[in-house]
Amino acid sequence: MKRIFLNKLFLVSSASLLFVYGIIYACGGGDDWDYFGYNSNFTPETFADKSYTPLFLSGGIFYGIDYDTQHNSRFNEDIKTDWQTYLKGKAAAAMVNYFLIGPDQPASYEDRGKTPENKPEIEQLHVFYKTKKENKTSLKWGKKISLKDDKIKNFIEFLYLAQKIETVSIGDDYWSYDPVVAKTFDDPKLIQSIENVYNTTSDPFLKNRYWFLTVKARFYSNDKQKAVLFFNKTEASVPKNTLYYRALSYVAGINYKQKKYAVSNYLYAQVFDKCPAMRVVTAYSFHPQNDADWNKSLAMAKNNKEKAALWAIHGYYKDEKQAIEKIYELDPKSEHLNYLVTRLVNKQEQEINNSFQQKAEENVPLKQQTIAENKSENQAKLNKSAFDLISKISAAGNTERPYVWDLVLGYLQTLKGDYANADKNFDKAEKILPKTELAGYQLRLLRFVNNMSKIDKLTDKNEKTILADLNWLYYELPKTYKGQEFRYQNAVSWSRSYLSTLYKEKGNPVMAEIFGESRYSYWNDGNAFYDNEKVLLDMKAFLAKPNKTEIENIGAGVYSLKLKDINNFQAVQATFKNKIPEAIAFLQQTDSVQYSQFLGNPFNGSIKDCHDCDHVAYQKKKYSQIDFLTTVKSMQDKLAQKEDVYTNSLLLGNAFYNITHFGNGRTFYETSIVGSGSSPYTFRDSMKKMITNCDIPKMYYQKAFEAATTKEQKAKCIYMIAKCERNAYYNNKYNNLKNWWEADDDKINFIAWNGFKTLKKEYSDTKYYQDVIAECGYFNTYVSQ
Repeated sequence: MKRIFLNKLFLVSSASLLFVYGIIYACGGGDDWDYFGYNSNFTPETFADKSYTPLFLSGGIFYGIDYDTQHNSRFNEDIKTDWQTYLKGKAAAAMVNYFLIGPDQPASYEDRGKTPENKPEIEQLHVFYKTKKENKTSLKWGKKISLKDDKIKNFIEFLYLAQKIETVSIGDDYWSYDPVVAKTFDDPKLIQSIENVYNTTSDPFLKNRYWFLTVKARFYSNDKQKAVLFFNKTEASVPKNTLYYRALSYVAGINYKQKKYAVSNYLYAQVFDKCPAMRVVTAYSFHPQNDADWNKSLAMAKNNKEKAALWAIHGYYKDEKQAIEKIYELDPKSEHLNYLVTRLVNKQEQEINNSFQQKAEENVPLKQQTIAENKSENQAKLNKSAFDLISKISAAGNTERPYVWDLVLGYLQTLKGDYANADKNFDKAEKILPKTELAGYQLRLLRFVNNMSKIDKLTDKNEKTILADLNWLYYELPKTYKGQEFRYQNAVSWSRSYLSTLYKEKGNPVMAEIFGESRYSYWNDGNAFYDNEKVLLDMKAFLAKPNKTEIENIGAGVYSLKLKDINNFQAVQATFKNKIPEAIAFLQQTDSVQYSQFLGNPFNGSIKDCHDCDHVAYQKKKYSQIDFLTTVKSMQDKLAQKEDVYTNSLLLGNAFYNITHFGNGRTFYETSIVGSGSSPYTFRDSMKKMITNCDIPKMYYQKAFEAATTKEQKAKCIYMIAKCERNAYYNNKYNNLKNWWEADDDKINFIAWNGFKTLKKEYSDTKYYQDVIAECGYFNTYVSQ
């Protein structure tokens, strides 16, 4: 093994953070969404301390935050609390916060380069203390606090020195693509003055802070080794608090820059163990170069807890199971075990096939699995050695949180198919489970997954075991759960797929569709279930059924399509079949859908197909869908009576043309069942054929041509027929290809369709002919040859 750890872009110590902080921050998106929440039943926040949250299994660098962007603010609250305690009411909390952090309102992007107003005021108060002469700032603050009070003076003087170091330690709070130049603090006299205050002060609170400030100042100086020497000389007398471990991380960083990787990683592990607020920093900085470095770090550990801390970070990068095994042997009560086991379980979950589909050969549709096939596949993926380890730890019951291991074991037993023992371990965990909402939800969810997994064939009896939880998942949680952590979305989608598969095996296509509806099609190609008229009618009968069973009500409630959607689809189909009375009857059963307006005038016929142009053009009348169909019917009635045959035929041709893919009325057919998209090739074949077929408009244009009385009228009809011929040509050309990108292989962009030939030969003396040349590039090219 040449390299033991995964590089997460680049791993840096706190020393190297000084040099690359700007680069890291520049890349940070700060996105708090992580797809694992939708692909898992196991919520890690239930089991581990909040300080481990960024280290949960993630698709990014760190879970929930992606990049760590708290370098400037991580300890703000602690610092404010510490100083407020020290001052004991001598200054209001808001004043203390102002001097420490600055104005409450963060600087705007435009003002980011300006110095916060608290900093020059601290400078002026320092001048006041040094010269004993009043100035504008001392007069201002002297009215609010007692500047003569020793603690107030100590506070201000400390801040004066601290903000000198902040000129190099605080990074810009915005991102940039420009390289970040490392800053150093080159004022050895000031650094020595800080150390002198540390040596001379007797106040424990101040002494501790000046000690940390000395380490920090030397860390940012040109001679970083002095920081290490000072730390080593004084650490025995320093309390092991947050400041100590922050200083220790500086020492670790310096060792990293000196390529003393084993020492650096050993020290980072100590900080990781003892300073929860710095776990994300130390995990990012931990970076053994090879096995030798790792083994040296282990050898430095003085006790089992230090070894366990090393394995805790090792497990984050390498192998959770190995880390759990090692830590459990060293220290069964280690809290590090909790976060590692969440990663172990979440990784196992990523192996699970929840889709009930099996990948076939390339360009071959996915194979639908049975319940038995899906279980067999998933059980084969279970990590047996990890299962055995969890079983051992659960049985011993000697960890910090034994219920965690009982729940994990129960969940793994569910995945293994050992449902009875899973129930026993869930019962065991429940007895000692914390009385928190998240813990209760997690147990209930895992019980549900176990109960659902027990069902191989749906019966009235076993159906009752899941009804309450289905209602909870589908209806109650989305309304009542206000948090973000609990992962129940995967159980929702998995249970629907599971039920759909059960109903398929039971020979009930309607209920299979109800629970297995394709909800996440990338191309939005609609719903092919409704291409079969028999099942469409069966679905309508089911949705209209008044006396549904409880599970039928649950399914109908979560199913996205309602009767009005199916009626709308039937109206669209009937329209494209030129069965307008049927279409009107269906559309009248669509509630408000029938009143949706066309974006353009569907009765206009343009030389060029430009639906955007038609949408912005002036429209004397706006047509709703029901207006459109009733107008079409009226025209057809007039046509049947031989009334104004040319005009009605032409307008009907335009109407049926505009509701195809090529016209200005695509919104007429774009529904959840038909699909939607800018290209017909995003639609399934049945719908693609429907929306690209121009036979009906061509028929009406032909009728209009036959009834035309002038050459201008005939020219227009001939061109409209040519457009239909053009569309048919491209439909055939593309539909016969396996891959659309092969379409240009014949090097033919267009041909002289019959309509083009006729228009050129017989109607070149018309004004419409000239209009076509001006607007249609194809025709212009043809006649110019």
